[in-house]
Amino acid sequence: MSSLLHITNGDVFTERLQKLNLDGDVITWREMLCEGQTLPNVGSETFWKARFEFLHKNYKVSKSWFIEKTLKEYRSLCNHKQQDHIVLWFEYDLFCQVNMLAVISWLLTHRKYAQISLVCSGKEDGTDKMYSLNELTDDQLLGLYKNKKVLTQDDTEYADYVWQLYCSNNPIRLENLTDFNDYQFDYLGDAVKSHLKRFPSINNGLNEMENTILQLAIDRKPKSKTEYIDVLLKNQGNLGFSNTQYDRALTRLKPLITSLNPVRISKKGKEILDGQTSYYSCIQDNDVYLGGALKYNFLYNTSTNRILKL
Repeated sequence: MSSLLHITNGDVFTERLQKLNLDGDVITWREMLCEGQTLPNVGSETFWKARFEFLHKNYKVSKSWFIEKTLKEYRSLCNHKQQDHIVLWFEYDLFCQVNMLAVISWLLTHRKYAQISLVCSGKEDGTDKMYSLNELTDDQLLGLYKNKKVLTQDDTEYADYVWQLYCSNNPIRLENLTDFNDYQFDYLGDAVKSHLKRFPSINNGLNEMENTILQLAIDRKPKSKTEYIDVLLKNQGNLGFSNTQYDRALTRLKPLITSLNPVRISKKGKEILDGQTSYYSCIQDNDVYLGGALKYNFLYNTSTNRILKL
C-alpha cells in the first residue's frame, strides 16, 4: 500500500481537495515564484531569504506572517518523508506553472525515491476556455485525478532544467527551448512564452501586461479602480494573477495614470502606447527581477518574438 501526499497550488483548492476525501495528506505550496527574484536551490536558506525580502518590500509581508504561512507549511513538507507517491495539483497559467517547476526541482533533490504524478487543469472541453481547478465539478476533479500523469525521470529532470533556466540571469537560454512537446507538461510552453513577454517591449519599454493595462483603460473607460482591476483580471490571458499583482503593477505605472476614480491615462501614457516615446524615462527602480534576470537588462522584440540583451 503506497503512502500518498498531495501538494496543491493554494489554500482555496486545498479546502476543496480535502472535501473529496482522497487518501493521503495535503500540503499547500504558498508562494508566487512568478514574481520577484528566484534562486535555483529551492528551499535553501538563501532561497527563502531572497523570497522574504521581495515579499516584504513589495507586498508588506511581515516576518511573522511569512514564517506562519509559508515556512511552516514548507517545514511540514520537509517532515513528510515517508510518502512514496506524491501528487501535484496545479493549473495551466504562468503563476502555477512556475510554482510547479520549483516544487518538482525540490522533489528531485529531496524525494528522489518518490513517484511523482501531475494533475493539471486547463483545456477541459471543446471550447477555448481554460479552467482553474476550482472551476471544475467534483466529478471532473475525480476524473482528472483518475487520469493523472505519472511523471518519468525524463519529465522531472526536464522540469528541473527549465526551473534552472528560469532562475538564470539570462532569459535567452529559456527562449531557445523548443522541445516542450516531448514531455508531459501540456501548458509549460505557453507559460514560458508569457514569461518572456514580461520583459519590456522594444517598441515602448512596456511589457505585454503593462501595455494591456493602459490599453484597457482607454478602451473600457472604467469608472473606478475596482472596476478597472476586474476588467484586467478578466483580460489577462494565461498569467493567472490576482488583484494583488495588478495592484502592484498599477503602482509601478503611476506616472502614466492620472486618476483611478474614474480611470484616466496621462498624456505621456498615451504617447508611450502610441510608440511616440518610451517608458524607460519613467523607470525609477531598476532592481526588478523576473526569475533570475533583471527585467530592464533585456528587451522583447515583438516582431520577431525574440529577447535582446541591452
